[in-house]
Amino acid sequence: MTTGLTRQRAAVVEFTGARGGEAPLTWGQQAIWRLTRWLDDGDPYFNMPWTLPVYGRRDLDAVLLALRGLVERHETLRTTCEETPAGPVQRVAREGRLTVEVFDAGEARPLAAAKELSTDLASKGFDYATEPPIRCAVVTGGGRPRAVAFALSHLAVDGWALDVLATDWKGLLAGDDLPEPAWQPLDQAAFEREGAGAARGERALRHWRAALERVPRSLFDFPGQPPEEQRFVRVGMESVALAAAAERLAARWSVSTASVLTTASAVLLAVLTGHREVVMQLIVANRHDPRTSAMAGTAVQDGIFVLDLPEGTFADAARAGHRQALTTYRHAHYDPFRMMALREEIGRERGGPVDLSAYFNDSRAVGHWPNLPRAAREGDAAALAALTERTRTFFVGAWPEVDATVFFATGPATDTCRLHLLTDTACLPRSTAYTLLRGMETLLVRSVAEDVPLDAVAGLCGITPVERPAAVAEGGGR
Repeated sequence: MTTGLTRQRAAVVEFTGARGGEAPLTWGQQAIWRLTRWLDDGDPYFNMPWTLPVYGRRDLDAVLLALRGLVERHETLRTTCEETPAGPVQRVAREGRLTVEVFDAGEARPLAAAKELSTDLASKGFDYATEPPIRCAVVTGGGRPRAVAFALSHLAVDGWALDVLATDWKGLLAGDDLPEPAWQPLDQAAFEREGAGAARGERALRHWRAALERVPRSLFDFPGQPPEEQRFVRVGMESVALAAAAERLAARWSVSTASVLTTASAVLLAVLTGHREVVMQLIVANRHDPRTSAMAGTAVQDGIFVLDLPEGTFADAARAGHRQALTTYRHAHYDPFRMMALREEIGRERGGPVDLSAYFNDSRAVGHWPNLPRAAREGDAAALAALTERTRTFFVGAWPEVDATVFFATGPATDTCRLHLLTDTACLPRSTAYTLLRGMETLLVRSVAEDVPLDAVAGLCGITPVERPAAVAEGGGR
């Protein structure tokens, strides 16, 4: 239990929503469901700790009423999921009870204590078939509620959905008369089974087929090495210089900062592995229209990103990468189980599975860093380069098994670029992960000052290309 907290009582919130029902999982739910089947029962890997402040001077009854409103409004918060002979289904309970523990923060800051408590709440896996996908506790300070700690299942929400819930939370606490949500996961599941939704899924499958038939079977077609004891390691970097450089380059080249970062990661992997064609999976929000953009649920799916490195400079690659990223986003809404069948089919045709274990995930809420220091926004190229002296790298954690070889991800910080990189140390050692992170900073900062030829990236970024088997090298290695 979080240090310093004193349990005061347990409260029961009874709720009654507008409807209940049962339906197949949405494609977004299926994407997470498939990953949960890969884990042991009770594994908390896909739990999401989360906290919300209590705005204004609200008493406990007002906070409990707001929690009731949140659960009643959003069907995903009262949904269980279960495997059946016909496939996995979602079941929305129309009514039920939510137990809410109440703790006093004592001398601790209530919001900080709530963040620790949310980690505790998320440390135990959900029973998806019987347990609602939400746990919460109220933290008080000075005699009144100050924060709420949550643990949420990723089957119920993604990062976008958290923003939807946070907006509603403010209104519910204030007693506002909020319009009822117009689109829920039950509606999304129906949309995906027929008509325009189903047609969109078919287009996505055709796009993936065309890509899978031609991309390299693996970027990582070179001898491995003895892994660390915990095979998968994650390291991180905080760089104001990287954020400022990405913003300037995006504006200069009329692309997004996400495309700048995605392309940079692809270029560095190309330089490292010796491939001119790079395939990665991008984590796509799939919030393409007003209905899904306002839906609390999980809609995230993987999109396939293929970059043929052009001759020329990093600027040329970034523009090409931006076009490819837009194509990726358009074709990331599909039936995950049919996608797995497609990948198995293509693997049989090509004599082995296509390795899609390189990822990029931009988890920022907005496509820039609104709180960068003035020196980063206004300094010239030399001043930007000087900011790299403030850059910090750090170790995040290690795990025995993760379904990825390389996974780049941005963090939510708004005053610096927080960039994480997970690698399989049987393929790429921890030292290489740090090199790739600093290499991305170097590449972008130098590109602010001058055009960087792609054939100069290895030397500029201190990357030593891997030694690939002669037979693969002679075959072109794409």
